[in-house]
Parts: sequence; C-alpha cells; structure tokens
Amino acid sequence: MAELPGLDERGEGASGAPTLADCCLADNRLNLDVYPTGCRRLLQLFEGRRAEVVQVEFLRLSTNDRLLGAALGVLPRLKHLKSLVLKGGHARDEFGSCQHGSLTSLPPGVGSLRCLTHLDLSFNSLSTLPSCIPRLPSLRVLSVSHNSLVALPDDFGSLSKLTFFSAMKNQLMDLPQSIGDLAALKDLDLSENALEALPEEVGNLHSCTQLDLSGNRLSSIPDSVGNLKALRQLHLHSNLLVTVPASLASLPNLSRLDLRNNCLRAVPPEIQTLPFVHLRGNPLGETEPSPQAEGSSATELQRLFLASGEDSFTVTSEGCEVILACGIHFYFPPGAASDPVRIDFRSLEPDPRWVKLQHHDVLLSRVLELQPHGVTFQQEVQIWMPYASPQSLQQREVVVRTFSGHSWSDLRTQVEQETKSKHVAHCRVLHFSWFLVVSRLVQNECQVSTEGTLLFSSVDPNIKVTFPPGVTEETRSVKLQVLPVSTEEIAELTADAGCRASPLLCLSQDSLVDFLKPVRIQLPLPFGVTGLNLDRSRLHLLRGDVQGQTWDDITSQVVLELTHLYAVFEVTHFSWYWLWYTTKTYIGGIAKKVYERLRMYQVNFIALQRKKDPEQVLLQCLPKHKVDPVLKKLQDRYRGPEPSDMVEMFEGEQFFAAFERGISIDMDRPDCVDGRLSFIFYSHLKNMKEIYVSFYRGAVPESIPEEASRRRKGPDSLWLATLPIKLPRLKPRWGENPSPQNGFSFSPLNLGNAETGYLTQANLLSIARRVGADWQTIGLNLGLTYQQIERIGYNHREDLDKQILDMLFSWAQQNSEDPDCVSKLIKAMKESGRQDIADEVESIIELGRHKYRESIRRVGLEQESSTEDSATAAM
Repeated sequence: MAELPGLDERGEGASGAPTLADCCLADNRLNLDVYPTGCRRLLQLFEGRRAEVVQVEFLRLSTNDRLLGAALGVLPRLKHLKSLVLKGGHARDEFGSCQHGSLTSLPPGVGSLRCLTHLDLSFNSLSTLPSCIPRLPSLRVLSVSHNSLVALPDDFGSLSKLTFFSAMKNQLMDLPQSIGDLAALKDLDLSENALEALPEEVGNLHSCTQLDLSGNRLSSIPDSVGNLKALRQLHLHSNLLVTVPASLASLPNLSRLDLRNNCLRAVPPEIQTLPFVHLRGNPLGETEPSPQAEGSSATELQRLFLASGEDSFTVTSEGCEVILACGIHFYFPPGAASDPVRIDFRSLEPDPRWVKLQHHDVLLSRVLELQPHGVTFQQEVQIWMPYASPQSLQQREVVVRTFSGHSWSDLRTQVEQETKSKHVAHCRVLHFSWFLVVSRLVQNECQVSTEGTLLFSSVDPNIKVTFPPGVTEETRSVKLQVLPVSTEEIAELTADAGCRASPLLCLSQDSLVDFLKPVRIQLPLPFGVTGLNLDRSRLHLLRGDVQGQTWDDITSQVVLELTHLYAVFEVTHFSWYWLWYTTKTYIGGIAKKVYERLRMYQVNFIALQRKKDPEQVLLQCLPKHKVDPVLKKLQDRYRGPEPSDMVEMFEGEQFFAAFERGISIDMDRPDCVDGRLSFIFYSHLKNMKEIYVSFYRGAVPESIPEEASRRRKGPDSLWLATLPIKLPRLKPRWGENPSPQNGFSFSPLNLGNAETGYLTQANLLSIARRVGADWQTIGLNLGLTYQQIERIGYNHREDLDKQILDMLFSWAQQNSEDPDCVSKLIKAMKESGRQDIADEVESIIELGRHKYRESIRRVGLEQESSTEDSATAAM
C-alpha cells in the first residue's frame, strides 16, 4: 500500500510525535468523517496498526471522499463493529447545497458483521438497498434518508431486531409486504417519498410508536393502521388523502394526528373532535361542484399555510394558495397542474460564484429554489416574494430574477406594499427554477423595427435615443439605463471642485450586428455648463466597455453638436457613454476610478463577544449607516470593541475573517478555510455569523499573521481590518471539574452500582458532548416534565451546552439512588433515536463490569464465593 505523506507505517510523524492518526484512533472509535482525507487515514491505520483497527466498534467515514471504494474493502474485516456511519453531505455544490456521497452499494461481506447494531447511509446515491443489509442479524437502527431508493427488497422484513428505520427523502413508490414482519420496529419515517398506497401488513407493526408518512401521494390509508395500539404520533400531512379510517380515533396512546394539507372534504366526527388532530389546509365542508354549477360561482381555492419545518406541498388540478412560513406566497389557479405534482422548495445563501449581479445591482433577498425544475404549468403561477426594502427607490426598480441553469434573466415584476415596512415583489411564471429579488437601475426598453423609433429615459427625459427609418432589417430589442451622478460626488471623488460629469448612459441590444444607419443620442451637458459658456477643449465624450474597466475618449471620433443644454452625437453600435467637463488630461483613467468608487459601499466590521459566554463571538459586516443602530440593539447581550476603520467593498464581494495572537476558530463548518471564515458582502442582507472560538495561551499559530494590522504586505496585503478580541478567563475543558464561578458546580456522581458498572461525572460530561439539539426529547424520555424542560431552556436560552448539562445533571441528581437509572438512560437514548449514545453508555458499563470482575478476581473473593456456593450446594 502506498505510504501517506508525512506518516510512517505506524501512523506517526517523522519525529515520533503523536499525529492526527493517533488522535483519530481513540479507544474503540474512529471518527474520520470530519477529515477530507478520512478514507486515506483508515487505509493507513489498517495497514500499520491492524491489530488495533480490527477492534474498532464505532466508525464514521465521509462518502464524499474519493478513496471511498478502497476504504469499503476494509469494512468486512471489522468484526467487532457496532456502529457504522457512511454519510455524504460533507461537501457543497456551487449552489451551496450539500452534495450527496458517491456510495451506491456495500461489499457483500458487510452482511457478516454480526455485532453491527447501528448503520447510517444518509445523503448518498443508493438506488437499491444493498443486499447485505437484510442479512445483518443484530441491526437495530437503519437510516437511508436522502438517497434515491425506489423500492425496498422483499426480504426487508428479516431485520427482526430493527427498532428504528428512516428512508425519508427518497423515491419509494411502494413497500414490500414483509415490512409487517418488523415486530420490534418503534420508529418508522417514510416521509417525502412517492408512496401511493400502503400494504395492509403495515397494521402488524404492533411496537410502532411513531409513524411519519408525510409528503407522499397517498389518497387513503388501510384500515389496519387502526391496529397499531402503541402508536403515539401519526404524521400524514401533505398527501392527497380524501378519506381516513375512523378507527384512528380509538388508538389508545395516540397524542398527535397530523392531517394538514390534504384533500379531505369530510372527516369522521370521532376524529374531528380529537384535541390533538391537525386539519388545517383541507377543503373541509366543501362539496364537489356539479356540472350545472360550473361557471356560475367559483369555488374558493384551498389555502395551505406551511410551518417553519415544512419544505414541500402538493398541487392538484383544483389549484391552491400556499403561504410559506418565511412570507413567500404562491397562487396556483385551477387547471395550472393537470396531474398532482409535489413542489419542493428551499432557501439558499447567495453565492457570487453563481449569483451573477450586474454592476449597480443590489441583492434584496436570499435565493428561492423551487423543484421540480423546468416543469411547465398549464397556466401562469403567481409568486409574491418579500424583500429587504432599500433606503431609496428613486432612479431604481425592483425585479425578480430567475436562473435557467445557464443564465439569469429578469421577470416582469410588480412591487406591492403590504405594510409600511414590508414590500413584496410579484411575478408570474410558467415553470420553476431559482428566484431572487434585486434592485437595479431603471431600465427602459423598446423594439426597434425598420420604421425606426424614439426611446427616452424615464429617469432623465432629457436623455433621448433616436432610431431613423431603415436603421435595421430585423426587429431588435434595445435597453437603456441611466446612472445619475451628483456634482458633489464627482468633486469629492476627483478632488477637483471644477470637475463636472453628465449622467452615465448605458445602452445595450440583443443583436451582435451594428445598426445600418447612425443612431442619434442626446445627453444633457454637465450641471452648471451651458453651450454659451463652455470651453470645448475641456469637454470630453467617453465610451466605456460593458464592465467599466476601460474608458476611451472618443471626442475626436464623433461630430459633437452642442445646443444651449445638450450634446448630440451619432453612433452605429452601443456601449456606455459619459460626458465629462474638466481640465485634467488623462480623463479615461480618472473616469475608471470614479466609476469603481460609485459601485462601492463604505463598510465597517464589528466583532462582539456574548456577555454570558465570551467564547461565542458575533462577527458582522455593516454598511456605515447601519453600525450605530445595530450596536445599540446588541449592547444588552454583547460586549466588544469599537467598529473597525472604514473600508470600501463591492456588492457581492467575498472576504475572510480570522483571529490572531493565539485565538483560533475551532469548528467544522464549510465556510471556514484554513482557519479563516468566509463572508460575502451584500449591502441589504445580514452579513452576520456567530461562531465559537478557542482561546489559549502560548505560541501564535503559524497560519495566523501576528501583525496583520501593521504589516500590509506579502500574504497579508489583502487584509481589510483587524479587530481586538479580549482573552476571557480560561474556562475548563470538557471532563475537567467546572468551578462555581463558571455557572455550574456538580457534586461527584456514581450512577448505577459496582457490580453492573458506574457512570461517573466525567462519563456524563462525555455523553453531553454528543447530545446536541436532541436534549429536550432526551429529557422528556428520561422523565423530566415539560415545565422542567422549558425552565432549563429559558435559564440558558443563549447557551446550548449549559442547557444539555443542566438537563443531564438535574436528572442524575434526582435518580442517583435508583439502581436502574443507567438502564433508564440507555432506554431514553434509544427512544430519542440516539442509538449511538446508547451504545456508548453500554460500552462504558461493560467496561465497568469488566473492571469489577477483575478487581474481585485479584483479591480472591471470586474463588471464596465459589467455594461457599459449593458447600451450600453440598448441604
């Protein structure tokens, strides 16, 4: 096997010091999915430290890794493996979306892993379930969400120990009858697939407590679902249900029944009166229109109100109105869709790599993606998109811009004001793709035919373009935009009070062919200059390219006619034109600098530390006029330095933030590159990020410049500003004894008993690191009340770590005398869908049992006990 650069065959560096490989191989775990070369490291470790690797019980790999195929060959050799995570989503595409992994199958030998209880294959490219999976005898948790599965194998029911199965976000069209054989299954998630019917055998899942079938194409569900006596939650929203069985009302443990956004016109009374049923978005009480009534009175359209977590809905031929939680509004008229079609939507961060703004464009919204792309509706669908209202709309207009997959184009847009501070952009489309809202220079447009025409600017009617008869053989489209420039701006930017310039004229057309006859253009003379008093030697007509990078003086190349107020000239092809009045000689270079400055925003950077947790830092980039109100709004929760020096930035410009002097960004996030955090400046969107940074004392990291604020040369020449961050009081690391002044003081804990093994305070702290956002669910399953959970959330509402610690240790203090408390903790983790943590607790307990037996054996008590047992038996 080829040797990895920088590592010897033992996985150590040349100096023998511990390397990243040593850190990865901790106890019986290999967490390699956070490293871009995780598969390489697995292969290296397997080659050099095979005896340790084959004992691994927990393994995580990224399936976005190019060496995945070779790494998969190692898996059948890991006979002790209990938990295997092979997930994609660790890389992002050009639209900022998670990329699915390359995994399409598993080696047949994986079916021989008899200890494997937890398997996660989410965010991959599976079209069929690997045949080895139904042969895993101990498998209890299986996740294949976000793949491309169209069916499950007929022998899927052989997974007799399976308690959790998630196949959400696939393309399943039906289920095998054997699914009813999963007698131990408690949690089944088949949401957002293409299921049109369910087998009757679903009613045999007698252990099932949670069943999610939302976002499918179900028109009915079998009566056998009424046999699921253990069922607590049933999610059926966003389907095509026209009826539901009344037997659902008799399920004894049911606490939530979600029937929103279906086609239910009537619901059994016993279901409709349930306090936990959700029916919003159904045409309840409406009757099918009779042929005689058609045309006489329009039936009110179904209205769907989607909650924050929902990301899809279904449109039928009857049409509907849809209002998203973010305020986006859709209107699908009757007949827009001939067949039912599911619409998926998501909001994306704008990325300048594919969101191409024109000069002087201002982005006013995030990117809305609607799928399926390219689907054609029979009638126009209306969209209302809220946007960040710019300070002034004078000489500008708001448009919705759409992306075809190759280029962006502007839609005919109407601006509507819903409230004093809320504006929406309204457009009509026949197909779906990507949409965003921008503010652009006002655009006047006309069609030029052989007869000729006149086009003038609505911003400045003194700017006119005359097309004479015979100017073109084929009709072409012409666009005109004007950028007014004040005398004060020109004087400030050129440092010359006598310098003047006309409005900037931008002309474009949809043809590459020059006009057959000269086109006559009229521009107003610069402010304060008239045809009676001007010095013609100081008057310059400039022509710029489409990017404004070069400005040529064409005064001597055209016949410039002057009147009292205007300058008139003729051209045969279009470009940008600018009239200047100045004594300066190299006017082209000056115009280029002024044009660039007109596109820039004056910007401040701020870095604030949260008062309750100094390691949490808020970084924000703000236009100058927003700094004071933002700081005033945040001063109660944050403290920090004064804003940075003023810098100038373009709309959509990318920049990086980093810390120096022993402070590094400690996180795993896609916008962090080489310890520097990537930002993109948009003047009307929030350029804000909250991060955790690790503070430490010692040598300054080599990758962070020590004097970035003073040395502006070499690799630091692009640094914009440096902001000081105060080093807070050192906080204890996980597993160390927290001091009372840091907010928590825990007495020593020993949960369980010596014979079965203890869970100590250090063990709980280790477990807490993995809980994350599931802490509330885990707390409820541990027996904490809703009131306790709400109080913990409120007391530490700005600190997730403290919420988790408070929940775990509150439970531990209450149950420290209960000999079965460890078993209850394991059960709660399983019920919360956290089999990985349950496995970790069981491993800790098993280690405790082993140590206890060894200690008994060492002191000779085991033999003595055996002798007594033998004597008792002899009596």
